[in-house]
Amino acid sequence: MAKYGKSASKNVASAMRRKKRGTLKSGSGRTVKSRKQASAIGLSEAREKGGKVPRRRTGTKKKAAKKR
Repeated sequence: MAKYGKSASKNVASAMRRKKRGTLKSGSGRTVKSRKQASAIGLSEAREKGGKVPRRRTGTKKKAAKKR
């Protein structure tokens, strides 16, 4: 089963095009430079529109190292 819907991929593609043109802005209003940030913004926009996108990760949980 697919993790992401079609609308999500369209939103990410749109964000990438806007990044290439230099019109994509981050939340703080600065121009986006990195591809990773552009794809994250595209997924976030898809989430807001109700597209099929997994929920955002909130931090990583590390298991405590066991002593032997």
